[in-house]
Amino acid sequence: MIITTLSEDSPALHQKGAGKNIVAIIPAYNEELAIGSTVIRTRQFVNTVIVIDDGSLDMTSTIAEHAGAEVIRLSKNHGKAYAVLRRFDRARLLNADIVVMLDGDGQHHPEEIPSIVSPILKDEADLVIGSRFQNGKNKIPFYRTIGQKNLDRMTKIASSCKVTDSQSGFRAISSKAMNCFTAEPTGYGIESVMISHMSDNGMRIAEIPISVEYEVPHKHKKNFFTHGMAVLSNLVGIIGYRRPLLTFGIPGSVMIVIGTYLTFWALSEYTTYGVLTYSLTAVSGVFLLLGLMLINTALVLNSIVQLMQNVQR
Repeated sequence: MIITTLSEDSPALHQKGAGKNIVAIIPAYNEELAIGSTVIRTRQFVNTVIVIDDGSLDMTSTIAEHAGAEVIRLSKNHGKAYAVLRRFDRARLLNADIVVMLDGDGQHHPEEIPSIVSPILKDEADLVIGSRFQNGKNKIPFYRTIGQKNLDRMTKIASSCKVTDSQSGFRAISSKAMNCFTAEPTGYGIESVMISHMSDNGMRIAEIPISVEYEVPHKHKKNFFTHGMAVLSNLVGIIGYRRPLLTFGIPGSVMIVIGTYLTFWALSEYTTYGVLTYSLTAVSGVFLLLGLMLINTALVLNSIVQLMQNVQR
């Protein structure tokens, strides 16, 4: 679903959601250069801004507080997922109707918050994701595009929900969706886990185009490759849990095919030359054994998943 940006004279811009209690959550780590302006710009469109200072070593907390945010300072760096989930608890205490998530490094444009919350206000979605790839004006580095698309494909496998920007940190969540989100992801994997979990629980997911700035003071806190691998690791875990036949069954079947081929090769060598190639025979045996073990694991885990799904129903 694509929703166009609200016009400047839209009531949503001035009424902050037409009476809805909108709370913005901004996780920040060493963002003293950008957090102040981000908070000030965000306050125009929400009722409350909560900054989660995830163990910063600079003036992030002080600047955010002076800019008008409610600041929760963690004693050490726990990672984005932990910070966001703990502030969901605070948003619930504030009786938030809508929670807006955006980064504190200046990449996102708070002026697009009305567009992000619009589908929820219209009761068209429970989770709205701001997609950088639906806005043709964004100049996204090529390596990021390749990495993001691969993570999007893995997210689709994990959630059966096709999105164009699974890793976007700019999103809006209805109170209904927030209350159903009980997963406990770690590190930077919260975006994909949120999509998977909410898709499983029947929440409506929509995307709208957003702008993004990559020339920000500190850019990404984590090496892009390391960040991508961490997210991928989480996705593999989700896929392994939800689709064990895919995760374990396919590799197991491939190993059995390879083992069978090597076995026939060894037999061919024996019948032709009368010599048993022990190394080839041993390797074929290993492939066959591992393949059978993986298929057995897939069947057992699939039975457990089916049982758990029946119990939840």
